[in-house]
Amino acid sequence: MCYCFFIPVYTFGGLIVKQRRSFIRQPDRIASYFKSEVPVLIIVTISGLIYNIGMVAGPYFEGRLAQCLYDIFHHRAIWRDMVTLALCYVAVIGGVQAMRAVKRFSVRRFANNVSRNMRHCLYNSLVHPDADTLKDESLGSLLTKAIADVDACTEGMRKFTTELFDTGVVMIAYIVMLARYDWRLTILACLFTPLAYFAADRLKARVTAANAAYKQSESALNGVTMDRIDHAVTYRLYGREADRNAAAEDALSDYEKKSARANLYEGATTPLYDAVAMIGAVMILYFGARNVAGTGWIAWNIAAFTTFLACFTKLAVKASHAAKLFNSVQKASVSWKRIQPLMREAVNDDWTVMDRPVVPVSLTFDDVACGYREPNFLHHISFAAHPGEIVGITGEISSGKSLLGKILIGEVPYTGTITVGAKNFAEMDQKERLETFTYMGHEPELLSTTFRDNITLGSAVDAENFLRRTAMDQDLSAMHRTPDSPVGAGGAMLSGGQQARLALARTLAHARAIVILDDPFAAVDPKTEVQIFKDFRTHGKNQTLLLISHRLAHFPECDHVLYLHDGTGTFLTHTAMLEAEPGYRSLYLKQTLEGDRHEN
Repeated sequence: MCYCFFIPVYTFGGLIVKQRRSFIRQPDRIASYFKSEVPVLIIVTISGLIYNIGMVAGPYFEGRLAQCLYDIFHHRAIWRDMVTLALCYVAVIGGVQAMRAVKRFSVRRFANNVSRNMRHCLYNSLVHPDADTLKDESLGSLLTKAIADVDACTEGMRKFTTELFDTGVVMIAYIVMLARYDWRLTILACLFTPLAYFAADRLKARVTAANAAYKQSESALNGVTMDRIDHAVTYRLYGREADRNAAAEDALSDYEKKSARANLYEGATTPLYDAVAMIGAVMILYFGARNVAGTGWIAWNIAAFTTFLACFTKLAVKASHAAKLFNSVQKASVSWKRIQPLMREAVNDDWTVMDRPVVPVSLTFDDVACGYREPNFLHHISFAAHPGEIVGITGEISSGKSLLGKILIGEVPYTGTITVGAKNFAEMDQKERLETFTYMGHEPELLSTTFRDNITLGSAVDAENFLRRTAMDQDLSAMHRTPDSPVGAGGAMLSGGQQARLALARTLAHARAIVILDDPFAAVDPKTEVQIFKDFRTHGKNQTLLLISHRLAHFPECDHVLYLHDGTGTFLTHTAMLEAEPGYRSLYLKQTLEGDRHEN
């Protein structure tokens, strides 16, 4: 199943789209994304320290202004002192806010860069998945990861970076300032904040579990929705629409419940922080008033009392912000666990393979064995194909026909020797293989754009020429369409045979020295098949063609036939194969007789 992701690459032949490479090393470690943004984080650190330490200037100046106003009423100061103090306040706060703007911009840039790098890694994994990923992951789960989980991780990292300064640093600055005024009252007032953190920590398991259940339900809903869309016609024909709609409704209801539960736990911590932390304000009003009256632990004036109360109020607000940080980090942790298996080192797609004249090469298999779970499912396969030749490959169902083609696109491991021209296939790098092989698999893999785009893939090939060569020009005329007409989502507006021929037109447009066609005539009518086969002979003189097919009508015209049977293969001409292999003769005569009956 995994091979379908490779088909567009090999079908491109002479056109390889250049992708931006991800430079993240060890992308499955969250620390790697922080390390990649060290220069930005340095700016965040410097501006964050200046801004958040400078935040204590607010309560300080507020206390000084209150004291100055009190002194003015008692004729110990004048209004000019108030104006001077206010201008100093504005200047200091202006500088602090400028640092805040620098920090916020830098944090946003950090988050954008992390999001970009994560998306590159995730994109690379989704277009180069291994068989286990496709086997274990549903489409809905993969889509959820691609759409939501990267955003949740990025948001958690952004809030962590922001609140590290906006909450952590500024809280330390506030506590230091409070202790400077009255360390006993500071301990008493702040004693309740750790209780809020303890209570929030007790909710940690519930928050994590609720978020995990919510994400799982979201994946299930996406999967049910995609299934309903993809198989809408099937469910309609079999009268199962009501049942599928009910399943979708159940999935939606489950998603709503789990989403609400996750939001409930997520929002519970902020009120908890606010309620517990503000108990300290009652202590300040009582004991702070005693300090002002001269009966407390230390003698205060109005400025000290105002500054202390304002500073503690801001500290309590910042403590409640820690709840938001806690929630974001927990949500990000859940999302990260889901996408971490997909965050792998990037596959190198940064090749530049230009369209250029085909250099003819021969292909030789010498005692090759291959298979998926069984390494020797096929064994002792030997044959040679030369430029201008067509080699037909056939066999009974499940005889391993497609395995041979998939060896040449790197999908199936093998033993033995494969020689391409004068080179060992095992020693060819990916670029050399792309310059040599063109592969068309069972699935058309059509783009949801126009006929022309599906053939050219952005290159300067003559789309009309290849539409003619595959008889698609006649279909376009009958449908009153042009090469620039859309084909629908994945070719949905075309019949199976039309999809196969459009994919074949694309393959021929980018054909390299060795062309592998896996069952290209499966959905093509016999008349059109004859026309296309003649085209192979006319235009394929510099190419080596491997025609994998269960339809043997044109095998008499092939230069050689490789017949797979009993886990091995026999390589002869068609005539010799009829005499030597009873199984091949039986297949061919059966199809010939059936063809004659249809014609009569």
